[in-house]
Amino acid sequence: MDFLAPCAAAIGEEFIMNARYAIGLIVVGCGCAGSTPSASSAPPSEPLASAEAPAPAAPAPPAPLQTTPAAEPAATASVPRLAPPETPDAIKAPSTANLVLKANAKGAQIYVCGKKKEPKAKFEWTLKAPDATLSDEAGKTLGKHYGGPTWEAADGSKIVGAMKAKVDAPDATAIPWLLLEIKSTEGQGVLSHVAWIQRVETVGGKAPADGCDKAHDGAEARIDYSATYYFYANP
Repeated sequence: MDFLAPCAAAIGEEFIMNARYAIGLIVVGCGCAGSTPSASSAPPSEPLASAEAPAPAAPAPPAPLQTTPAAEPAATASVPRLAPPETPDAIKAPSTANLVLKANAKGAQIYVCGKKKEPKAKFEWTLKAPDATLSDEAGKTLGKHYGGPTWEAADGSKIVGAMKAKVDAPDATAIPWLLLEIKSTEGQGVLSHVAWIQRVETVGGKAPADGCDKAHDGAEARIDYSATYYFYANP
């Protein structure tokens, strides 16, 4: 058996070398297998671009304009037409004159006590001037009425009148109704074209019945009154 010993030793060495070689191949193969990308880990391929780009969508037709119906004009407020008052013929304004303004007056008639220059004249109350506020039907101030006799509007226009005719008032305790013609005009405004004035619907305003004598010479008395004035312009 001794002749087999060298063979066994040689076979053992060869076996060990072959085993080492095989193990090396296995290790190398594992390393390569780890570095090679698998089919399942490959990134997904991007979809192929379309040969033709899709045609742009046609624009939608414009929506119909929403129009708001025009608002109907507001109804014009009805303005009552001025009507001349019913008066005796003696103080009617000329038929061609146009009534342009109506004003209510409230205030006082101012009288002064004195003796006239006529021989044997007695003392008596004489009208000095009116002092009144003019207003419209709603109570809004339109102007004032004072000596002259003068009517002055809030816009600065003013007129001075002269008595043309008078009649007794229906109320015996009230001052007369008058027709006055304008003798002077000043300023530009609502009274600029007035040519005639009527004083009607008077209440109160008459001079005191007594209290004027030598002892009261120069004394003044304010007597409350109200009236309506109508203003007319020539055509």
